[in-house]
Amino acid sequence: MEKSFMEAMDFRHACKVFDESKKVDVSDMETILEAARKSPSSFGMEAWKFLVVTNEELKAKIRPLCWDQVQITSCSHLVIVLAGIESLKPESGEVYKRFARRELPQEALEKYMEIYAGHLAGVLNSDENIYAWSARQTYIASANMMTCAATLGIDSCPIEGFEKEPLEELLGLDTTKFQVAMLLPFGYRINPQPQQLRRDADEVIEFIE
Repeated sequence: MEKSFMEAMDFRHACKVFDESKKVDVSDMETILEAARKSPSSFGMEAWKFLVVTNEELKAKIRPLCWDQVQITSCSHLVIVLAGIESLKPESGEVYKRFARRELPQEALEKYMEIYAGHLAGVLNSDENIYAWSARQTYIASANMMTCAATLGIDSCPIEGFEKEPLEELLGLDTTKFQVAMLLPFGYRINPQPQQLRRDADEVIEFIE
């Protein structure tokens, strides 16, 4: 039975060890990935890619590059979230193509391109800056994947602890196009969920009227 949104928020936690005997159904995994694909992104650029790893030998090679975290090899599906680089550059042609999907008049399309390049001049001046911006976008998709998984009773664990360059080399990535932002293992917990600890609402929420 699918959980409500708030039930899913209560259910979700950073699962540290997955039950290796249980595999996520293909259709459920497709639903989780669709939540990522449909996620919002700045300027609607969708500058991301999701590598879904189920090969056990590859997961075993990835694990030492992720601080030897057991989630990498015990999970059912390992999603490696990539942040786009080249596609965000106006000269790549991809920005124009993505704006053009809205079938805007040529004048409006050119104006959007001008706004994009001007507004992001300080961001688009290096691959390092583009990655910092692009990776932030992937966190929206990653959060949606984790919550979607939780509605299906599937566990996850966001992983930022990894050796970026060695991992990208292992994956054979062209880092002018994509770089690793984070890893998301999915599967089913083997241990009871620990108590969820959060600060009180009045500490983190303030209404300004």
